[in-house]
Amino acid sequence: MIRIYTVSGYEEVGKNMTAVEYNGEVVIIDMGLRLDRVLIHEDVNFQQMSSKDLRKLGAIPNDKMLRDKKVVAITLTHGHLDHIGAVGKLAPHYPNTPIYGTPYTVKLTKNEVKSEKYFEVKNPMYETEFGEIVQVSENLAIEFVRITHSIPQASMVVVHTPEGAVVHTGDFKFDNNNPLGEKPDYKRLKELGKESVKILLPESTRVSEPTKTPSEAVAKMLLEDFFLYEGLEEKGLIATTFASHIPRLQELIDIANAMGRQAVLIGRSLSKYTGIAKQLGLIRMKGARAVRSPNAVKKVLKEVSQARENYLLIVTGHQGEPGAVLTRMANGELYDLGSNDTVVFSAGTIPNPLNIAQRYALETKLKMKGVRMIKDLHVSGHASREDHRYLIRMLNPENIVPAHGEFRMLTHYAELAEEEGYLIGRDVFVSRNGYVVDIK
Repeated sequence: MIRIYTVSGYEEVGKNMTAVEYNGEVVIIDMGLRLDRVLIHEDVNFQQMSSKDLRKLGAIPNDKMLRDKKVVAITLTHGHLDHIGAVGKLAPHYPNTPIYGTPYTVKLTKNEVKSEKYFEVKNPMYETEFGEIVQVSENLAIEFVRITHSIPQASMVVVHTPEGAVVHTGDFKFDNNNPLGEKPDYKRLKELGKESVKILLPESTRVSEPTKTPSEAVAKMLLEDFFLYEGLEEKGLIATTFASHIPRLQELIDIANAMGRQAVLIGRSLSKYTGIAKQLGLIRMKGARAVRSPNAVKKVLKEVSQARENYLLIVTGHQGEPGAVLTRMANGELYDLGSNDTVVFSAGTIPNPLNIAQRYALETKLKMKGVRMIKDLHVSGHASREDHRYLIRMLNPENIVPAHGEFRMLTHYAELAEEEGYLIGRDVFVSRNGYVVDIK
């Protein structure tokens, strides 16, 4: 029997955490944070908050159901905070248990836990290459399969058991034209489908969208169409996107160079993600500079404001998060925004009430200042319905437990599974936070 612990992220978008148990041994997949519960934006140091306070707010998983288990490995699908943000708070519950992930994911995780105030994370962290199978106990092995998402080196985590493979997709889409050159490992996925996939644990965020999610190359074309045309006369150009979206940041840097402007990245999180990406050769910062300290930010923005036509500012704050750079600009701090400025949103609004309200407030303030706004030069990093259908047909899993989504998203996935010949309650199991699914 294989037991799946749907610890967290099964009736919400965020704080993802799942565990797979076979013969008394457990592999944990992801330890994530739910950002909106603590009004967190990309520049807040949430590591300074206590576990008790974060748990009270529903911001980190409640992992009590696993604490007396024999946990042999902690695996991380990719480097977004809703998948790695709680490692500093939860990994110390499993002392000496090794943590595995791809190089970019592990480096980001090490960076996060360095700031942890309450715990010292002593767990060894290992950078694992795609295709490498790591034996973590007598019965269990783990494997990372290359996939594409809106952050480099995202992976599907495979837990190999004597009864067959358990495949956790993490966040993904099938992007065949990714500007970074990353491509899904279709060959390995098809091999797994032939070998025997006992359980599929797929993300469900956009499964209700009846389409295939477009490639990041489409976002690149949208941005180039706006910025690189002869009629562009705007003086102040400001772009905002996810700080972890390295392909998108590369596109903006390349566009700035093509325009004869300097890309200036403002914000602590932008410096963090691009700094680690640069170490690994995942981004080219030619002509660009990243600024993070408050004094340097004020100095650079003063310099930019006096010759706006020479720069492309890239800033945090696309969701209207309090304290982010763009929000502070809209509030009249840091930079005098006005009718000579254009703000380009290269990110969608995350669909929860808090984000919608904050984004509305941000846009209203920008309009009052006469700022021109260009929205939705963006494509999602999450698989849509037809990506998921293709995955089911490739892997041919015996059982499906939808993950990573509000309850309605999980049920949408179950509906798709039924279209593909599965049956709810027989081989498709819709779960909730803190529940257990036994696959006999």
